[in-house]
Amino acid sequence: MINVLSGVWALLLGIVLIMLGNGMHFTLIGLRGGIEGFSSTELAVVTSGYFLGFLSGARLTPLLIQRVGHVRVFAALGSFMSAGLIALPLLTEPWAWTVLRVLIGFCMSGIYVAAESWLNAAATNETRGKVLSAYMIAQTLGIIGAQGLLTLGDAATSVLFIGASILVSISFAPILLSAVTVPAVQVARPMPMRDLFKGSPLGAVGIFLLGSVYATQSGMGAVFGSQIGLSATQIAVFIAMLFAGALVLQYPIGWLSDRMDRRKLIFGSAALGAASCMVGWVTGAGLWPLMAAAFLAGGVTTPLYALLLAYTNDALSADDMPAASGGLVFTFGVGAIAGPLVTGWAMQRLDPYAFWLVLGVTFGAIALYALYRMTQRATVPVSETESYLNVLPTSSPVVVEAAGEWAAENAEVESVSGMD
Repeated sequence: MINVLSGVWALLLGIVLIMLGNGMHFTLIGLRGGIEGFSSTELAVVTSGYFLGFLSGARLTPLLIQRVGHVRVFAALGSFMSAGLIALPLLTEPWAWTVLRVLIGFCMSGIYVAAESWLNAAATNETRGKVLSAYMIAQTLGIIGAQGLLTLGDAATSVLFIGASILVSISFAPILLSAVTVPAVQVARPMPMRDLFKGSPLGAVGIFLLGSVYATQSGMGAVFGSQIGLSATQIAVFIAMLFAGALVLQYPIGWLSDRMDRRKLIFGSAALGAASCMVGWVTGAGLWPLMAAAFLAGGVTTPLYALLLAYTNDALSADDMPAASGGLVFTFGVGAIAGPLVTGWAMQRLDPYAFWLVLGVTFGAIALYALYRMTQRATVPVSETESYLNVLPTSSPVVVEAAGEWAAENAEVESVSGMD
C-alpha cells in the first residue's frame, strides 16, 4: 500500500485540502444562515443551488477540458470557487447565496473531474482499487477535519470563510505540481433515466432517493442544529458524526456485499438508516442520542451509494457500464436537488425535527422498494456479481466509471482464481 500511495500522495494531499475548505463552507452556510435569520426554506434553496451547479459541472466540465485542457480548466475553476467562498459573507442575502452556491457547486464538480482524471491516470489496473479506496478515505477525513477547523473562529465574521477560501486555493499546488501527465477525459454519454430504470429499477430509484438523503444530511444538517439551539461546536461534531459513521461502517458493509444478496443488504442498511432517524426524531434534543443517530444515519449513506452502484453493475453488461455510470451520477444529482427543498419545506411547516422525519421516510422508501424488488427478479449468484468498491456520493462520472471497470476486472480475476 505504501508503494501505491508514494505515487499519488501529492494528489491525495490536494484532495484533503479541498475537502477541508469545501467541508467548512457547507457547515458555515447553516451556521451563518441561522445568524442572519434565514428561514429553512431559504437555506434549502441555497443548498439545492449547490447541487444544481454540481450536476451541471459534471456534464459540462469534460467538454471544457477537451477544448482548453486540464490545467486551464482546473486553475480557472479553482479561482472562481475561491472567489465565491470569500463573497459569501459579503453578500448575505438568500438570492445572492443561491447564485454563489450554484457557482461553487459547478466549480467543485469540475475540480473533481480534473483531479480524479489525474488520479485515475496515475493508477494501474493492479493498483486502481487501492488508489480509489485511499482517495475516498482522504475525502472523508477532509470533511471530518473541516468540522474541527470551524471551532477556531466565529461564523458571524468573515474569518472562517476566508480560511475555507485559502485552503481551496493552496490545495491546487500539490495537485498541479504532481500531475505530470495530462490524461484524456472521455466521459461516456449518460444513459437515459428510462433505460437505466429498465436495466436496474432498484439502482435507479435507490440512487435518486439516496441523492435526497445525502444532500439533506450534508446541506441541511447544520441548519437543523442551528434551529434546535446547538452551539457551533456541537453542530460541527454533529456533522462530523455523519461522515465518521461512513468510515466505520464502509468495511463491514463492503465485506458483506461480496458475500450475500445485495438487495437484502440494501434493505438492511436502509432500514438501519430509517430506524436511526426515528431515534433522532423521537429523542428530541438529547445530545448523545442525536450524535448516535447521526453516526448511524450518515454511516449507512455512503456504503449504500456504493452498494447501489455495485448492484446496478451486476444487472448490466460491461458495455453498458460507462453510460450507466453517467446516468447514475445524473440521477443522484436530481435527487440531491429535490431533497433539501422537500426537507426545508417540511422544517418550515412543521418544526426543525422534520429533518429526521424526511430522512427516515426516504430511507424507509429505499428499504421497502428493495424488499419489493426481491419478489420481482431472481437472485444473482454471488459468484456472478461484481466486486464492491467504496465510492463517495460526491464522486464524478470519472471515478464512478473507473470503479465499475475495476469491479468487473477484479471479479473476473477472482472467478478465475477460484476455478484454479
